[in-house]
Amino acid sequence: MGATLIGVILASALWGVTCVQVWMYYTNYPKDPWHLKALVAAVFISDTVHEILICHSIYTYLVTNFGNGAELGIIVWSILIEVLFSVSIILRSRSFLALRVWKFSGKNMYITAVVVLLVVGEFISVLYYTGRAYNLKTYAELAALQGPSMTINALGAAGDVVIAVSLCTMLHKSRTGFKRSDTMVKRLMLFTINTGLLTSICAIASLISIAASPNTFIYIAFFFMMGRLYSNTLMATLNARRAIRTAGTSEEAMSVSLPGVGVPPSRSMNLTVRVDTTRELTRDLRRDEVCMF
Repeated sequence: MGATLIGVILASALWGVTCVQVWMYYTNYPKDPWHLKALVAAVFISDTVHEILICHSIYTYLVTNFGNGAELGIIVWSILIEVLFSVSIILRSRSFLALRVWKFSGKNMYITAVVVLLVVGEFISVLYYTGRAYNLKTYAELAALQGPSMTINALGAAGDVVIAVSLCTMLHKSRTGFKRSDTMVKRLMLFTINTGLLTSICAIASLISIAASPNTFIYIAFFFMMGRLYSNTLMATLNARRAIRTAGTSEEAMSVSLPGVGVPPSRSMNLTVRVDTTRELTRDLRRDEVCMF
């Protein structure tokens, strides 16, 4: 139960981070389209309900049933219901990332199809797991669902890796040769890797803990944090747009030597030409912020 308590504490801290990020989003991006604002609201509501449910579960075990060791093996209803809200967060966040891959890849159906299949596969696996677990009473019975649980985490980790690799590959191909534009591309690649790294690590850690200790609560701690990491990934992606756009918009000066007109051939005129190096990628950021960064 100690691992579950730690998971609730960390998930609660991440919920606080989500609150700050949601406030920053609505403050800094009041002109975003309504469907994007609705997405943020839906994720935040699901995140909050999930927080209430996991707090209820740990309160039931450690306070309501304090001193009653037999109750620790009984599944509290909120433990099962929270899975649905967690997967709703993951589904919305993954769908947003899949749409971003589709737009950023020039509507490449093959890459997008792989991402969508992983997202749908994970969602179906969670529904199957929840349906099987709903009628169970003890954690000893829940251990029989080790296979579906491992499948969920494996698909989650694979989806994060595919999304990160796809976006980094496309960003690498979009380099222009201009220093400032390439710097922006590098920042985008680093941001993509960082946002997908935590969710991948959490999914892999949950997968390992299920395989190594299926009869303990260790994997539950990671699963409590999973949805929270996805909601923060979504919010970080949305809130980073302004900083990334600013980094990508610049002008660079070039010194061009042109032959003088009406002067001796041995002399030349040095003209400073302002060349706008704003990449098409930056214009895309302004035009289609919803599906990009």
